[in-house]
Amino acid sequence: MKIKKILPTLIILVASGAAWALFNARPEIATASVAPPALLVDVVEAKRNPVNFSVESQGSVAPRTQTTLVAEASGQIVEVSPAFVSGGFFRKDDVLVRIDPRNYESAVKRARAAVARAETQLATETATASYAKEDYARLQRLNPNTAPPSALALRKPQLSAAMAELQSAQADLEKAEGDLDRTVIRAPYDGLVRQKIADVGQFVNVGSQLATTFAIDIAEVRLPVTQNDLQFLDVARLRAGVPLAVELSAEMGGEKITWPASITRSEGVFDADTRVLYLVAQVLDPYGLQSAATQVPLMMGTFVSAQIAGRSGGDLFVIPRQSIYRGETIWLVDEDSTIRPSRVDVVRADEKFFYISSGIAEGDRYCATAVEQPLPGMKVRISS
Repeated sequence: MKIKKILPTLIILVASGAAWALFNARPEIATASVAPPALLVDVVEAKRNPVNFSVESQGSVAPRTQTTLVAEASGQIVEVSPAFVSGGFFRKDDVLVRIDPRNYESAVKRARAAVARAETQLATETATASYAKEDYARLQRLNPNTAPPSALALRKPQLSAAMAELQSAQADLEKAEGDLDRTVIRAPYDGLVRQKIADVGQFVNVGSQLATTFAIDIAEVRLPVTQNDLQFLDVARLRAGVPLAVELSAEMGGEKITWPASITRSEGVFDADTRVLYLVAQVLDPYGLQSAATQVPLMMGTFVSAQIAGRSGGDLFVIPRQSIYRGETIWLVDEDSTIRPSRVDVVRADEKFFYISSGIAEGDRYCATAVEQPLPGMKVRISS
């Protein structure tokens, strides 16, 4: 009975002794310090290059001149031009719409008849006034004591009334002829019909809208520019009447198409909401109708990107964005393949590059690869 009670305790003691013996008999493990792996980076030699700044913007193409054609005469539309359709091109003075002219032709005939009557009345009064003047002169020769003739005796009021009546009739004729001429709606410029509103058979009143058109001689693009980007543009040239060169581009059918343009003016005020100044770029002959060369039309409403030519920045270091750490530090690579930080002076930064004036010297090598959590003296391996 006593052996059964002591047996578990003996087993535990024996096992503990065996474990202690095995622990003391273990072989010594050799330890060695392992150097941290060197980071593989691309290295580029710094060189100054002449830089001409440019400013990027974007906007939609719009016509410089847009018009809503309205009827200046009342009547039924009896004829429209084949070009009077949405998207139809027309030339200046082309007849676009004709309104029934019969009522206005009748008014012209009545006005001409009134002019003829007034001319006859004036001729009659002129002759009568001449006879009255001769009669009164004869009377004065027979009786020297005769008083001077009055204006009424010489029929001057009647003559003036006849002249006024003729002028009124002539004015009515001019108005009637003008109303008749306004039954023909002519194109005010070379342009394109954006929206057709009225058509043949429709009755229109004075002021009724017929169509919306725009001129195709010049297209305009409003390009927003921030206050910070303005310093890189020679805006003073615009005030002197010298345009700024700009290249417009758009993706069409997977292909990038470009159009030359020029900025001719600014709108002169900053937008209160967006704090940008709008510069206006103009494109001559956007549809290419007056050019002999084959040109892809720049259609109204196209959304385009713009590259505006700016000032010269002198000789600067052009460094890719990923090579600048936190926007102000570049990591230089020394001869022993260790890196050290250098604070740089950034003149300008865009989506791709930093333009640096100092903080790095000609011939210095820098990490072109973005290094995560870099430390001074860190070893690197040079890829290229």
